[in-house]
Amino acid sequence: MADTTPRPFAADRLGVPQMTRLIAAIRASGPAITTGAPFTDEPLTLVPRSTPADVTDAFAAARAAQREWAARAPNDRAKVFLAFHDLVLANAGLIDTVQAETGKSRYSAFEETLDVAGLALYYGRNAPRFLKPRKRAGAIPLATKTRELRQPKGVVGIISPFNYPLSLGVCDAIPALLAGNAIVHKPDTQTALTTLKARDLLVKAGLPCELWQVVVGEPDVVGQPLIDHADHICFTGSTAAGRRIAEAAARRLIGCTLELGGKNPMIVLDDANLDKAAAGAARACFSTAGQLCLSIERLYVHEKVYDEFLAKLVMKAEKIRLGSGFDFGYDVGSLTSRRQLDIVITHVEDARSKGAKVHLGGRARSDLGPFYYEPTILAGVTPEMELYANETFGPVVSVYPFRTDDEAVALANDTEFGLNASIWTRDVARGHRLGERIRCGTVNINEGYASAYASNDAPMGGMKASGQGRRHGEHGLLEYTELQTVASQRVIGFDPPPGVSLKQQARILTTTYRLMKALRIK
Repeated sequence: MADTTPRPFAADRLGVPQMTRLIAAIRASGPAITTGAPFTDEPLTLVPRSTPADVTDAFAAARAAQREWAARAPNDRAKVFLAFHDLVLANAGLIDTVQAETGKSRYSAFEETLDVAGLALYYGRNAPRFLKPRKRAGAIPLATKTRELRQPKGVVGIISPFNYPLSLGVCDAIPALLAGNAIVHKPDTQTALTTLKARDLLVKAGLPCELWQVVVGEPDVVGQPLIDHADHICFTGSTAAGRRIAEAAARRLIGCTLELGGKNPMIVLDDANLDKAAAGAARACFSTAGQLCLSIERLYVHEKVYDEFLAKLVMKAEKIRLGSGFDFGYDVGSLTSRRQLDIVITHVEDARSKGAKVHLGGRARSDLGPFYYEPTILAGVTPEMELYANETFGPVVSVYPFRTDDEAVALANDTEFGLNASIWTRDVARGHRLGERIRCGTVNINEGYASAYASNDAPMGGMKASGQGRRHGEHGLLEYTELQTVASQRVIGFDPPPGVSLKQQARILTTTYRLMKALRIK
């Protein structure tokens, strides 16, 4: 049996007693699995796995706690998340945990904490207003009083991925909880500590601990039980898995929020500032080693500036510093797993063998660590190559020339996916016109992905095979509520008054509706 004792890498930084305390919060009675530290592939910690019975128990505990939580006023619930905002920004250990489990650079891990803090602040300030009952026009003016209410779903099941364990797990938990729900959360096993650390901070901020249940395990063991008990499912991951979850949710007639795969395009127009575009592309393509759902993997450049832009992009990418460790001294860290590295290698070697030209990178860097891969820029990629249409989810981008704006839009839309897009131009109005024609949930002008994603008041999500539902904004909170209409009637009803025939009643109502139109009454 392999030695599973945590090495000093994990013990010194995260602390074995703290890890042990956090892991005890998992509702799990199954055998433990050892997770590894991507920087070194040394054992990180032992994580117990949940059984179907554990999932059932988690939902029972969450459901019992949810009733009291939902009865609290939204303003009262919001105070917890405003306190959570402060704890997240003050806790460097949260950044350490994200790095230890994902292998990403410190700045990328810091960005996750900033994302969570910002969303907690946004919803902490705005959720009470979003959830407030709203007056609606009644059926009969003055006689019908109608209100629209938002009721929590109940218990939300959240399934979050490894690549952004804080942003893509906690940023779903925040609106679900603030809407009055409890959650049962299945993080990726590799990044369970990050979820548990964030949960610990939220409990310290005042969240009743039973409201956020954590289960861990493989999808074929705990996935179906999670869907069987949930009142709503929130999933971030592959399109193939998202389709299976959507089918299972549909059979139970419950809603699901899905952020799925992407093969995101960037368009560089002939009037773009090429220095800024190259710098933006380098970040949008290679940040977090390309393991970002919003990462750019297809780069379309106007033929007039193609050669100049490509040279500038290569120069920018050459300066990216690969590294490891818990400091800000490098730009990009490691891929998270052997599986992800193997996909990147397979895609690049397949393209190379079929004639693609490698302008930069194209090789693993085992000298730096077990899962490192260089930022890679390819040209001459054609449809028969594996990475042409399929998501690589690594530090790899393909560059293509185009002639006209119409051709650029057609190329950008030539995919089953529709998550994120980017356009670079000095003419922002032109960029907006093109952006409105691209079938993506978010489009960024003169930025790769952050402008749209970090605008917490605006919805974020995918079109086509990139998902359904939205994060962020009012939409991202109300996803976790049920609409309810409560209407009351007074003075005039829908039954004829005594002595009035049905025929007379019909005439009265017809006259009333004509008056409503004439008086512009809704």
